[in-house]
Amino acid sequence: MSLIEKYFPDLSEKQKQQFDALFDLYSDWNSKINVISRKDIENLYLHHVLHSLAIAKIITFKPGTTLMDVGTGGGFPGVPLAIMFPECKFHLVDRIGKKVRVAQEVANSIGLTNVTFRHCGVEEEKTKFDFVVSRAVMPLCDLLKLIRKNIKKEQINGLPNGLICLKGGELQHEIMPVKNSTVLYELSDYFEEEFFKTKKGVFVQING
Repeated sequence: MSLIEKYFPDLSEKQKQQFDALFDLYSDWNSKINVISRKDIENLYLHHVLHSLAIAKIITFKPGTTLMDVGTGGGFPGVPLAIMFPECKFHLVDRIGKKVRVAQEVANSIGLTNVTFRHCGVEEEKTKFDFVVSRAVMPLCDLLKLIRKNIKKEQINGLPNGLICLKGGELQHEIMPVKNSTVLYELSDYFEEEFFKTKKGVFVQING
């Protein structure tokens, strides 16, 4: 939890309490339904919560922004972002029902009221959003094909509407087909921990 406060010192008391509650909640759920690798649960804040919040370093979403988290798993990056941006609306989708249930139960337990959930593949979701967020669920071009239909035309943020995803490793080949509408962010520019050395944020502008 100190990691979160280190990089986000202006959290409200409510936000601090919500972030603080995540470890016990995820540890408990993870013992019943494996949403995070068992050996990785000790690194929940570094590998999952702070990693998700890298998106909050790339952009501060304006109140009223709508976002869909594709392949949310147990709620990443959607749950940490929903805590960080209580005036934005988040819709978390995953094709594995038990993972959606964990995310939903965690959100309910900490009193998150700005999130909705759906057990489905993203191809089934027809609603439009300002942004789609994701953590490495599939190759970039495959994801873009599925989510273009979900991006609104009207823009309310400083960054144009589109996809923001978190990925690791070498991405030049993957972004080649969309490089003119893509910006890469080195997460090591925001966070000093070793874990972030190879991690990147990828923004792709999508004209709805």
